[in-house]
Amino acid sequence: MIDFLSILGLILGVGSILMGQFLDGGHLGTLVNGPAALIVLGGTFGAVMLQSPANVFLRGLKLFSWVFFPPRFHTEETIVRIIDWSNIARKEGLLGLEIVAEEEEDLFARKGLELLVDGSEPEVMRSIMELEIDAKESFDTLAAKIYEAMGGFSPTIGIIGAVMGLIHVMGNLSDPSKLGSGIAVAFVATIYGVGAANLLFIPIANKLKNQVQNEVTYREMVVEGLVSIAEGENPRNIQRKLEGYLDKTSADEDVSDLV
Repeated sequence: MIDFLSILGLILGVGSILMGQFLDGGHLGTLVNGPAALIVLGGTFGAVMLQSPANVFLRGLKLFSWVFFPPRFHTEETIVRIIDWSNIARKEGLLGLEIVAEEEEDLFARKGLELLVDGSEPEVMRSIMELEIDAKESFDTLAAKIYEAMGGFSPTIGIIGAVMGLIHVMGNLSDPSKLGSGIAVAFVATIYGVGAANLLFIPIANKLKNQVQNEVTYREMVVEGLVSIAEGENPRNIQRKLEGYLDKTSADEDVSDLV
């Protein structure tokens, strides 16, 4: 499902600046400059590629789709499934979950079900699955931070572009008629750098880190449910316990529903 709030925010942020420029009597065409865009975007991506491991950089590019198409976890449906697994375990024993594990599409939940079927101790299950959660959270957070790094680099590279433009202007002092427009074009690079940082890169980084935390919360709920089954807890008590996770996950899902 599309995150309409992200699209609305992008349109509002960029549109407000362009509309302000227009209402102030400026021409929108003055904000369009290919060389400035090349300097800022190329320099920013180059700097981030230099500082990032290849796997982290590529993962960051893949996570970009989460800004507009965030993963959906369907927490309520998962709680119902966990309660069903608990009832099966109480009636047929843990081995009764073997077929369920084979048919489970969520690889993380399948791994937990397989540990249940194998008779793993609850604390061993928790340790194994939380280790996987921590490893993925760490990796995805590093990937999201490449956009945070872009937000740090782009304003400085924008200034570099402006200085380069001014150097070019200084080389044409013999023609005063070109100074005004030349200086205006030079500072477009600064606008690109600061604008990209504050309207794109930093918000994208924060959005992705929020999505990573949502995934962590969801997986922690799955772990809690499976460990509770391993400990032989009553299905009704498991349900009450897992419903505590609804407050966090439902808040994010309701935003799209309101748009």
